[in-house]
Amino acid sequence: MFHMGWFLGDGFGIHPWSPTNGDGPWTGTNHLDWMKPDIHVDMAKSLERAGFDYILIEDTSMVEDSYNNSAETSLRRGFMAPKNDPLPLVPLMTQATKHIGIIPTVSTIQYPPFLAARAFTTLDHLTEGRVGMNVVTSVTDRVAQNFGYERHLEHDERYEMAMEWIDVVKALQNSWEEGAVIADPYAGVYADHTKVNPIEFVGKFFKCRGPLNTIPGPQREVPVCSAGSSEPGRVLAANYDDTQIAIVKDAADAKAYREDIRARAAAAGRNPDHIKVLFIATPTIAATDAEAQAAYEAAQAFRKTDKAIEYNLWNMSYTSGGRIDFGAIDPDTRVGDIDLSKQNGEYTSIAGLFGGREDETLREVVASSFQVKDMGLIGSPSTIADKMGEIMEEAGGDGFLFYLPTTRMNMAMISDGLAPELRRRGLIREEYTGSTLRENLRAF
Repeated sequence: MFHMGWFLGDGFGIHPWSPTNGDGPWTGTNHLDWMKPDIHVDMAKSLERAGFDYILIEDTSMVEDSYNNSAETSLRRGFMAPKNDPLPLVPLMTQATKHIGIIPTVSTIQYPPFLAARAFTTLDHLTEGRVGMNVVTSVTDRVAQNFGYERHLEHDERYEMAMEWIDVVKALQNSWEEGAVIADPYAGVYADHTKVNPIEFVGKFFKCRGPLNTIPGPQREVPVCSAGSSEPGRVLAANYDDTQIAIVKDAADAKAYREDIRARAAAAGRNPDHIKVLFIATPTIAATDAEAQAAYEAAQAFRKTDKAIEYNLWNMSYTSGGRIDFGAIDPDTRVGDIDLSKQNGEYTSIAGLFGGREDETLREVVASSFQVKDMGLIGSPSTIADKMGEIMEEAGGDGFLFYLPTTRMNMAMISDGLAPELRRRGLIREEYTGSTLRENLRAF
């Protein structure tokens, strides 16, 4: 069996249109009510019915303006803005469900460790152990400038900071020893003060006395998720993650990636089975193989249109950390003549977009290179279930994270179309056996 997750790019991006899913007018009402509860509750209930381990809620705290040195494209097309804070969605979505985990994003330059430890421990209580935290370092200077920095830290230093950040959060989550809470109403004693300890942390980036001023949650240490695939990102994942999300091209790539993370975890003294690597995929699912193929071909044709090319250039500018304005580069420029070293963003993503294509023009790359892959998942629910099983068989595990437009049609196609086919093949859980997110991640 393998695990399943859903990538929610919450905010106006929750609307039905997607740069990888075709063109045309928006349908439904998501563009009007993306900020309201119903779509989030419907999603959580639908994906729990499908046996998903978790919904990951993406976040970034800025209005992107590096593309063409303006926020016009971001705001005209709703790219990454507007966007709500993900943390308040957690109790909303878990109150409507019983099992599925919710993993909101938390940035190490936005949340001081004490604030994060307190917030996520509180959410751990409110969800009865179904929250995780997607730890990110943030990408652009614009985010950093919203939190008091002149420019963002350099890539590798950001990961050094993130690992120290997690150390502080975990120390705070463990600052109340087992048995510290007595809660004896007759003796009038709540806690044994000798078992509640300051952490006295002093590091390169953070200084924190502690202890945490709330009691440990059901999971004590809230499960950690991350998505960095660079060398420092893999080091962080191997040392701290309970689940990692990764972008790969195919099953062979997934196998190599998973084996690398597991080997690093073992070398760090961890049980490799305690890290579940979920591979991001954008499947094209329809009632029949023919319909799915037609939809896939339409999406491929759309990728060559001006709207799709604009999105890709915008995304490349953002992914560079806002340091390269791809809108200002002549599209007929040879990739090998573009100074990609100026970037300070998602190094692995930039390498995936441009690697090995130095002799092509920017125009050629931008019309055919997208960050997230489909992994060959094109077809009816039955066909895709077979393909997913084949990929996991070759990769060795651990599962998939679907990245699709958040529409009720897509939810129904997954929950009531694909999930039953996967269950018939014994590939996903029939029922949840754990009571917490960590227990469900470790169930197989």
